[in-house]
Amino acid sequence: MNTYTIVRPEHLNHHGYLFGGAMLRWVDENAWLVASRDFCGCTLVTVAMDDVQFRKRAPSGSILRFEILPDRLGRTSVSYRVSVYADLPGSLGEEEVFSTCVTFVGLDTAGNKQPLPRITQFRSREA
Repeated sequence: MNTYTIVRPEHLNHHGYLFGGAMLRWVDENAWLVASRDFCGCTLVTVAMDDVQFRKRAPSGSILRFEILPDRLGRTSVSYRVSVYADLPGSLGEEEVFSTCVTFVGLDTAGNKQPLPRITQFRSREA
């Protein structure tokens, strides 16, 4: 699934480029949206982001595309590979600026891990 956002002045750090914390927030939020749609009715919380890689800077006005793909489905957890591409102002294409893998765990009403339902549309890279 792809989602988009634009880098605005309020998202910039003191060097004038996208603040890493804003990127992490968007990555977590967009990955959670995809996971919540894949596992309707489940309570999912983020437990990990693996190998966080900020590859290039993104200035104000960049259009970011978040590509979120299934990575791994465990018994109580699910992971998604997130790659972020920036269409920089004035460029003719986009460049990868960030990537990571986000893992969520399913919780019951008491906050304990619970098994996730087996869904047919989840296609991991391992499958």
